[in-house]
Amino acid sequence: MAKVVVTDYTFENLDPERQMIESAGHELIGGKCESQQELIDLCSDADVVITQFAKVDAPVVEAMANARAIVRYGIGFDNVAYQTAAQCNIPVCNIPDYCIDEVADHTLAFILAVTRDVRANNELIAGGGWGLANGVNTMVALSDLTIGIIGLGRIGQEVATRLKGFKCRLIASDPVVSLEQAQACGCGLVTQQEVFQQADLLTLHCPSLESTKNVVNAETLSTMKQGAMLVNIGRGDLVDLDALVASLESGHLSAAGLDVFSTEPLPADHPVRSMNNVIVSSHIASVSPKAIKKLRESVASIALSALAGEPLPNIVNGL
Repeated sequence: MAKVVVTDYTFENLDPERQMIESAGHELIGGKCESQQELIDLCSDADVVITQFAKVDAPVVEAMANARAIVRYGIGFDNVAYQTAAQCNIPVCNIPDYCIDEVADHTLAFILAVTRDVRANNELIAGGGWGLANGVNTMVALSDLTIGIIGLGRIGQEVATRLKGFKCRLIASDPVVSLEQAQACGCGLVTQQEVFQQADLLTLHCPSLESTKNVVNAETLSTMKQGAMLVNIGRGDLVDLDALVASLESGHLSAAGLDVFSTEPLPADHPVRSMNNVIVSSHIASVSPKAIKKLRESVASIALSALAGEPLPNIVNGL
């Protein structure tokens, strides 16, 4: 009997995963690990490690004596020391295709919310007022805007495809996407610098890498148009949140929509919670019943493949 461990999870229970793993004759142990030592204690003798948001850093990986795979609930894998895992000959797998439509839809929801000043106008009415919350200039039409997309992978392309119907100008930056691929979803392909300079609204869909960490920072924000807007439904560490808040407070950026943050949960006293030109959600863009079902079944399936010695899909660390 092999041992599969789940380091942490936000689901009500692990029943779907347990049914698949235990039906194959293996053991599933679910954890709610918060510290490095808890992770080491849980994972050191595991045959497969499944993780959601826990920080599976280098010491945790190095303590894994039996692991045949580490599987991440999700697309991003920046919470796993995947390079260390490669050195330890442990493949790291993600689930890259389970929530494409959901995240693209959430992106459009936030784009529409910031361009139509939805939060401020809702708060005005909820507070007993009536009229236009922040003036005419906060209400813009997408057809008058240039939308810049950084990261034109599966989700970025779906966002672009949705935006074509709104008749906006679309530009994108992605080092691995060809001009033909960009044009197929209605985008002009430009440099990252040009995206910052030309976009009336910037939306982020690139992975979390050393090269993309804090790609939105004080310097790049300063190159954006006066009154530009930012939407981040990608990864939290793409944005220097302090720099973004400063830009919003100065009025250089007019609005933002954020679903992800470098520190989660977002501190209760963080200013973006109370800024009426910022719309926020709690890392929920990927959620739908269909997407969650696919995610959990895919993770369990990869775990079973690893235990059976079968070739693994979606290996992200080169093994």
